Amino acid sequence: DDRDHFGKKRLDLAGPLMAQVFRLKFQQLVKDMKQYLHRCVETNREFNITLAVKTNIITAGLRYCLATGNWGDQKKASSTKAGVSQVLNRYTYASTLSHLRRTNTPIGRDGKIAKPRQLHNTHWGLVCPAETPEGQACGLVKNLSLMCYVTVGTPATPLIDFMRSRGLDLLEEYDPVMNPKATKVFLNGTWVGVHKNAGQLTDMLRGLRRKGVLSFEVTIIRDVREREIRVFTDAGRVCRPLFVVDNNPNSPDNGSLVLKQEHIYKLHQDQETLGQLEGASEEDRENAIFGWKGLVDGGVVEYLDAEEEETAMIIMTPEDLEEHRNMRQGFPYGDAQPDPHMRIKPKPNQFVRTWTHCEIHPAMILGICASIIPFPDHNQSPRNT
Repeated sequence: DDRDHFGKKRLDLAGPLMAQVFRLKFQQLVKDMKQYLHRCVETNREFNITLAVKTNIITAGLRYCLATGNWGDQKKASSTKAGVSQVLNRYTYASTLSHLRRTNTPIGRDGKIAKPRQLHNTHWGLVCPAETPEGQACGLVKNLSLMCYVTVGTPATPLIDFMRSRGLDLLEEYDPVMNPKATKVFLNGTWVGVHKNAGQLTDMLRGLRRKGVLSFEVTIIRDVREREIRVFTDAGRVCRPLFVVDNNPNSPDNGSLVLKQEHIYKLHQDQETLGQLEGASEEDRENAIFGWKGLVDGGVVEYLDAEEEETAMIIMTPEDLEEHRNMRQGFPYGDAQPDPHMRIKPKPNQFVRTWTHCEIHPAMILGICASIIPFPDHNQSPRNT
């Protein structure tokens, strides 16, 4: 396996990191209480709750970690991660935003290993290809791209129950001799069972995700060759939004975007609605407007992570999609009088039958700082960095 594949990587955000320290300190608090209780029993004293609970253990623990950036126990300072909390950059507004989207790979800086530092194919659209420091940390410190999102994790148990009711055989009931061709189903890397009709199950899960019944951050992968379905609901996967292409053979819009004029109209109306909602709470505002959430819930936009992206066919622009669709329907391609200032681009590929997704905009592969460079695509790449 490829250990630099970005789909196999998980980002630890503030939530899990704080939880880790809290858990450590809470265990320490419970241990101290237990010792105090033992002493009370041995010396036959009254148990006093105010003396038993040391009030500052958790506070001091969290404060130490946030103040020094050493993540973990103060006593075992050697085994802790350093530089987890940093002072926020306030040179310019752009530097602040950039610092907030910075990620770090915990590999020793002195190691002269090249592989983790190189740009990987799976970084496309998830981390910025240009924005990384030079020297020691080059390629280890990355910056997230503009529209990408890190999952916060959703519970996995309801999914097992749902798939059970849709024909999933649990591992205990599975007999490999009876149906050797059954598809394995993995949930967060754990083999939970097998299913006889893989295509139907994946289509159903995908449909539920587009309707908003399943969380938008759940990843559904069908590996036809390995006969596997992989579902991920865990925290820390980096994903990015893409326009969904309608591939329903019975639909009149088969082969074009799910995004329609009415969605654009709703988004335009949001501006007027927001003007009337002066001083309303953020929650009320979110419920009153259609917005990005409306696009995601309506199945117009879908979030894919690096692993699911490998099972998708993504076209660069909606114009290319339209050209491809016309070519499939047998219309002639190209103008008689080509514009000399037009960007040179290849003809539509006639061997591709279906596109499943479409990029929102190709410039979204860049991070905060690289996206404010004028004409970065007319520059030599190191100049952007």
